Amino acid sequence: MNALEDLARLLKKLPGMGEKSALRLSYHLIKTEPSFNKALGEKIATLQDRIHPCPVCGSYTEDDICRFCSSDDRDRSQLCIVEQAQDVVSISQAGIYNGLFHVLGGAINPLNGIGPAQLSFKTLLKRIDEGSFKEIIIATNPTEEGDTTALYIKQILRDREGLTVSRLASGLPIGGDLGYVDKTTLARSLRGRIKL
Repeated sequence: MNALEDLARLLKKLPGMGEKSALRLSYHLIKTEPSFNKALGEKIATLQDRIHPCPVCGSYTEDDICRFCSSDDRDRSQLCIVEQAQDVVSISQAGIYNGLFHVLGGAINPLNGIGPAQLSFKTLLKRIDEGSFKEIIIATNPTEEGDTTALYIKQILRDREGLTVSRLASGLPIGGDLGYVDKTTLARSLRGRIKL
């Protein structure tokens, strides 16, 4: 096996990277400036040394506490619960949410051995009990696992008075065509319809 095949084999382990894409990327890198490949390799090699989960919310940071948790400008009455750290970036880039975040580290998936004990629910409950939150926004993915996780969160928060629990809406995308929408998305859209 040569160096290009070795690189392609490693790249193929990345999410969404198939065999052809990995090989194509390997050939691209061999034609790229050596300084770029060296810089890329150094960044990858030191990534886990420099970046770690925030001890408060679980988002990734290079600092002791992430920029969301340490900011005085954020609305501390709202807490948005997400599955993964990259979801924090997606929601913050939308530019409409200014509250705090909590990263679960995944979703409940008994078939893969992931139950509530494997996720950061203890930290979540401690934050809610010690904080001054008025609204909990559940932003789990609209999948079976995400739905199960959302129901579990709703269940464990049911006895906390003065706390509004909401979930991100899901349904038809803007510009979508009903003829191309799958039945699950269409069913969600009908259940989540709003009054005009």
